[in-house]
Amino acid sequence: MVNWGDKKLGDLLQLANAVALVVLINLIASDRFFRIDLTEEKRYTIKPATRELLESLDDDVYVEVYLEGELNAGFRRFQNAIRETLNEFRIYSNNKVNFTFVDPTAAMSAKAKNEFIRELAEKGITPTNVVERVDGETSAKLIFPGALVSYGGFETGVMLLKGSNAQSPEEEINQSIEGVEFEIANAIYKLFNTDRKRVGLLRGYGQLDSLDIAGFNNALLELYDVRKVDLSRRSNLDGYQVVIINNPTEPFSEADKYKIDQFIMRGGKVMFLLDRSDASMDSATYEHSVALPRDVNLDDMLFRYGVRINHDLVQDRHAALYPIVTGQSGDRPRMQMLDWPFFPLINHYADHPATRNLDATLTRFVSSIDTVRADGVRKLPIMTTSQYTRVVGLPANITVNQLLQVRPDQFNAGSRVVGYLLEGRFTSLYRNRFPPDGVSTEGRRDSSVHTSLVVISDGDIARSEINPRTGQAQPLGFDPMTNYTFANEDLLMNLMAWLTDEQGLITVRDKEIRIRPLDRARASREKTQWQVLNLSLPVVLVVVFGLVRAWLRKRKFARV
Repeated sequence: MVNWGDKKLGDLLQLANAVALVVLINLIASDRFFRIDLTEEKRYTIKPATRELLESLDDDVYVEVYLEGELNAGFRRFQNAIRETLNEFRIYSNNKVNFTFVDPTAAMSAKAKNEFIRELAEKGITPTNVVERVDGETSAKLIFPGALVSYGGFETGVMLLKGSNAQSPEEEINQSIEGVEFEIANAIYKLFNTDRKRVGLLRGYGQLDSLDIAGFNNALLELYDVRKVDLSRRSNLDGYQVVIINNPTEPFSEADKYKIDQFIMRGGKVMFLLDRSDASMDSATYEHSVALPRDVNLDDMLFRYGVRINHDLVQDRHAALYPIVTGQSGDRPRMQMLDWPFFPLINHYADHPATRNLDATLTRFVSSIDTVRADGVRKLPIMTTSQYTRVVGLPANITVNQLLQVRPDQFNAGSRVVGYLLEGRFTSLYRNRFPPDGVSTEGRRDSSVHTSLVVISDGDIARSEINPRTGQAQPLGFDPMTNYTFANEDLLMNLMAWLTDEQGLITVRDKEIRIRPLDRARASREKTQWQVLNLSLPVVLVVVFGLVRAWLRKRKFARV
């Protein structure tokens, strides 16, 4: 007969119950996947859009990260963040995401190393030279903060170091860490996506030719089906999700304006990249060069939608460089690179997923934009000049000789907005008006469903420089004067992502990881007391615990 009061049997039953409970919890956990992120900013939490992408993968993804080798503390933190993100990708993709870390500089020979570096550069993974000063000695190391993503027999390179150069190196790395999830997920999306949105590049009004816009066009083709659109041959813009009006130089006809207006009324998205003047560097070298106003007959349309591009040019002390002759050295001219105020470098953006953590954007002959009343429309200033700005009315003299006459006290107009994101329900330009002759009024609407527009007062923001030796287009945003690539492509592609899919992967760029640095002055001042506390406190706690335990035992057994 079983003695249920036996202590040994009771202990065995408790052990069996504990084992059964652990097995049951494991069975439930294996069927119901969940993860708990205890960090304040949820740095290890994968965004829903990324999770949906990873769960829908039907083939393996291979990610080869080239940030490996001897790294300083900041880049080791960056490396660990990439590894942690890829681990999360692997888990949420049901082990379909595979990754490795490779050191490109570990090749056996200099020739093999150079060949490998050249191949990476062709895939868009460019090296970064990190200069450090340790113990009075300066050292430089070439690192590759990028990755190669492969899926379904195709591959694409992605740069992961994408913070703002205006920030400190630590903050730039932190911004890059915030963008790791988006950059890798977006690279996977490029290879995985089969439902490509249709984008129309408007033609017929003196826009940039195919070579000038080659960089932007190639970037668009990676994600979208891009078509050139001639409005004179179409009755409407149905079938397109986004239309880009890029730097027209000739006035639009009323019939074509009506087609654009009705496209917006039916929920279409439009990106307006417009120059207010005819200024160009081709004429700026002449002493009496004058920039005249340009009218492409879109002012009334933009005014109805909530913005007005002013008849002016914005100068900014924070600007791109331009070479100018400042004197003679013997019989040879002496050249000097000076800030060209008509080429503002935009580094002030809105707090928005499309513009978060961007590097500076290069603009050329840009105008200020004001807002006007438009009920139901939200106007977000996405691009703003620095506070050291000067506004010049049109017509304006734009000769490079002005570089020698720049006075800092003239740049006192404060920040000016040069780009807006408009969202909401727009009112038709042709409401309570007769439509133009020769257009179809079938399905005419006087107000839109909820939609979005982008208005930037620089038509050259999407223009690529042409290499004079090869005749080929340079990468979008590349400045030949400084050999630096600005964030023009990132800005435009992020805005396109927002226009085509507002709740998609672009929302991943909202992720924020805070830096919590120590107060160095206080740490140095209180160093000794914290060292004493850390060394003595554990010993004191152990001694107190021992004394209390001894007293309790003595008290217990003394009664017995």
